[in-house]
Amino acid sequence: QVQLVESGGGLVQAGGSLRLSCAASGRTFSSYTMGWFRQAPGKEREFVAAIRRSGDSTYYADSKKGRFTISRDNAKNTVYLQMNSLKPEDTAVYYCAAGPYISRIDWSGSYDYWGQGTQVTVSS
Repeated sequence: QVQLVESGGGLVQAGGSLRLSCAASGRTFSSYTMGWFRQAPGKEREFVAAIRRSGDSTYYADSKKGRFTISRDNAKNTVYLQMNSLKPEDTAVYYCAAGPYISRIDWSGSYDYWGQGTQVTVSS
């Protein structure tokens, strides 16, 4: 069992940056692939980025490449999402997710554990 708690969301102007954090409970954090998803009002949850257990492999939705960076610190049981050059269309609730066995890294159904989400609002 893993519990995930996101933080770092907030209100930022277009072009600004935010760093989201997701703290995980438990001693098996390093055995989980971690992902970030987001959901805007009236839209489906969409994949943002993911990182494998050791941190050697990262994956991004095409539209996020170059602006977002996912990283993890297994010693701190934490995964991060650095978001730069934010746009109003990045406004959403951002969710952290974890899964020990990921069949499709960009599919929310692959992940077993989810946080409550943190709101990111980008003003124009």
